[in-house]
Amino acid sequence: MDRLSTVEASFLEAEDADRHLSLAIGALAVIDGPSPGRDELVDTLSDRLGRLPRLTQLVHQHPLHVAAPELVADNNFDITHHVRWAVVPQPADEAALFRTVADLMERRLDRDHPLWECWIIDGLPERRWAALLKIHHCLADEVATIRILTSIADAGADDEVRVAEPAASNEPTVGQGNPLTWAREIWRASLAGTGMAGQTAREAGQFVSGLLNPAAGTQHQGPVADTRGYSAVRVPLKDVDTVCEVFGVTRNDVTLAAITDSFRAVLLRRGRQPRRNSLRTLIPVSVGSPEPMDRIDIRASAMLPYLPVEQKDPVKRLRLVHARQSRPYHHGAPHTSDGLTDHLPFMLSAWSIRLLMRLPQRSVVTLAAYVPGPRQRLQVLGRPVEMLLPIPSTPGHLSTVVSTLSYVDELVLGITADNDGPPDADEIAGGIELGVARLLARALARRRSRTKRVRRPSRSGSRSSGTRP
Repeated sequence: MDRLSTVEASFLEAEDADRHLSLAIGALAVIDGPSPGRDELVDTLSDRLGRLPRLTQLVHQHPLHVAAPELVADNNFDITHHVRWAVVPQPADEAALFRTVADLMERRLDRDHPLWECWIIDGLPERRWAALLKIHHCLADEVATIRILTSIADAGADDEVRVAEPAASNEPTVGQGNPLTWAREIWRASLAGTGMAGQTAREAGQFVSGLLNPAAGTQHQGPVADTRGYSAVRVPLKDVDTVCEVFGVTRNDVTLAAITDSFRAVLLRRGRQPRRNSLRTLIPVSVGSPEPMDRIDIRASAMLPYLPVEQKDPVKRLRLVHARQSRPYHHGAPHTSDGLTDHLPFMLSAWSIRLLMRLPQRSVVTLAAYVPGPRQRLQVLGRPVEMLLPIPSTPGHLSTVVSTLSYVDELVLGITADNDGPPDADEIAGGIELGVARLLARALARRRSRTKRVRRPSRSGSRSSGTRP
């Protein structure tokens, strides 16, 4: 019998602690060509998803949390319950599509069935349609979600589609989660440890203290709305790689610097002075090794750095982001789902999670996650996937969540944000796009300057050898 790890079960406990919370994550594929017939699509999904046992299993929770939840076979599994249709309202533009996605993601998954859905979204212009894969975070993180989507694609039927490797050795592959869940995870690990108990306890204390100390000069504290908005921005991967090459940073550094630029602009527009401790960001980091395609689970640790919104210069901001990412921001050793964290009684873990979910989280403003995606264009039923967009979950204590996914020749950032307060998802998306453009402009200027400096020595060298004009 497959039992959820403590980390995986924590997402169920966090959702149970807040009736407004929906901890599903997703991926949206916009596909070029007419949508397939229902029978054809259902048959294809049934065949391709049948290799993933978790998608045909029920989550069984024990009374009083005496043990971790188990995954048991759904003897009445019917894939037609999980494949559903929606239509984008007119005008069926990108904004209307994103509103539809936000609405579908807000609805909790039905725990009487396996915790996933695949929504086929019709009504898009130019003979396009979309497929939204939605899965509960207790079953998969963002890396696993992309792998599931890969199995739906045509190449996934026989051969594993390659996922892009990180651009540099310090590029993290990340999942996502609620900051209080990560605090609970590290706190429990400090209790379970033996030889490193003293050091781990100090690091855990610093982590929890960072969560509870309020961020300075920001409007993103306190309760968030019951509804969220969604937006996305796509930037050419070659532009990001140009910045990486010129300044010696990673793709994740560039995206975090652009996010920092966007939040800095938000603060300034609202008359608030950005400070060094204005923007603390939770960065979940996957520590698992690649697994077979039929295995999906969650293996992650976390970093909790401040992003340098106080810095005016875009390049200096980028370098600060890179420096802070390079430091050992993991509070304790990375903890995986099969490590020390599963050695405590699950009842104690469940109660701890619910208690922590009720504590005021006043420090973390946003969550930023990076996932390397497929390097070649996917196809679904012979139709090319034009766009692939990440859909972050909606943790109840965070007003903004940003997920980044590389797909073929572009980097896509999906943003989920509080609907009731500034900034909204579109404002953050626009700021990120502008932030990348600023860094690209500085990188191209630096490259031109280097080229000129390389040419000058040859002319001066010819004069010094005695050659006269």
